[in-house]
Amino acid sequence: MRMKMAFTFGAQGFILLAIAASFLVVGEARTIVVGGSEGWRFGFNYTDWALKASPFYLNDKLVFKYAPPSDTSVAPNVYLLPNRLSYMACNFSSAKLLATETQVSGKGFEFVLNRWRPAYFASTAEDGSHCSEGQMKFFAIPWPHPN
Repeated sequence: MRMKMAFTFGAQGFILLAIAASFLVVGEARTIVVGGSEGWRFGFNYTDWALKASPFYLNDKLVFKYAPPSDTSVAPNVYLLPNRLSYMACNFSSAKLLATETQVSGKGFEFVLNRWRPAYFASTAEDGSHCSEGQMKFFAIPWPHPN
């Protein structure tokens, strides 16, 4: 009896795994410029942009484009924050620097959404005020392609 139950649960698990895998179909990845024609700069609401640009899909490529620092402007940077709490508080203590203020040129910095979990982005420019003022931060939740 136990053997039969184990087989039944195992078969059910396999069926669930097959169904889940069918949802993870890899479609064609898109290249998305963060902020569109505005690029990655202070004074633009990226949370609003992300809501309008969503949904994001697995393997979509986000491109951060911004001008290098100059005598009249501060260039942003790009950090990946580890979780929602760090994102909400603009706490960069465990964040990963993805692109420095001077690293971006030409095509911009590219980040591929290759994990099925939220990705939290922000800038620490101006001692973190770019993030804490609520504009230079957004998150993207990549979904499996629907096709």
